[in-house]
Amino acid sequence: MEILGYLSAIIIGLVMGLIGGGGSILSVPIFVYVFGFDAVTATALSLFVVGVTSSVGSVGFIRQGQINYRTAFTFGIPSILGVLFSRRLVLPHLPHYIINRWGITLTKDMFLLLLFSILMLIASVKMIQKNERPRLRKYDEVNYTLLVSQGLLVGIITGLIGAGGGFLIVPALVMLLGLTMKRAVATSLFIISMNSLLGFLSTMKMVKHDWGFLLVFSALSVLGIFIGLGLSKKMDGRKLKPLFGWIVLAMGLFIIIKEIFLKQQF
Repeated sequence: MEILGYLSAIIIGLVMGLIGGGGSILSVPIFVYVFGFDAVTATALSLFVVGVTSSVGSVGFIRQGQINYRTAFTFGIPSILGVLFSRRLVLPHLPHYIINRWGITLTKDMFLLLLFSILMLIASVKMIQKNERPRLRKYDEVNYTLLVSQGLLVGIITGLIGAGGGFLIVPALVMLLGLTMKRAVATSLFIISMNSLLGFLSTMKMVKHDWGFLLVFSALSVLGIFIGLGLSKKMDGRKLKPLFGWIVLAMGLFIIIKEIFLKQQF
């Protein structure tokens, strides 16, 4: 099983290189169900892996001049505030038992995983849908209030469940600002790297880390993103989104079934 987990690290990077996000959607379930980490630790490890991988992926786009820095910081700063809010104020104060009455038991770990699975289902629907809204034309007015509020929302999600939010960021940049897909992916990776690494650093002392394992897993993920970025030059990542969406949908349903139905039997 662990070999499968390490191989999946390459897939995480591959997906991020192709579609500009989606790494955390795979990494959190892998850390929980393959390597046996609790949900809080899994989200922290996911933030590190996704942060390192997206940072490395951003380097090439920086050299190419593909990152829209004004957008990155307009979206990214509120997003960082959302991450810090979740990691420092919300997560540490969640009780071990969210619900423990009327024959219903909902622990903190179960709550986070179920919240994560709901996010996976939403992400899968967005990925499977083929109809996309057209990009803004140059003379359309940019709604910066909406952009900032969406950045804050992505940050809260990132901090709470370790999801980088690439599947939310890329469509937002394309539809709200009219960026091309390539510039949106590049800017998304830059934003994800800031969010994820700061989210990890903000709670680094609150969870235990096996640095050897974490560095090996991250190195494999970085290898994957190089492969993904190479493939992205030859194929359109948007064409792969529906397939990845079905995989995410299946994983989300698996988490819900396991956490709600299977655990209640033991």
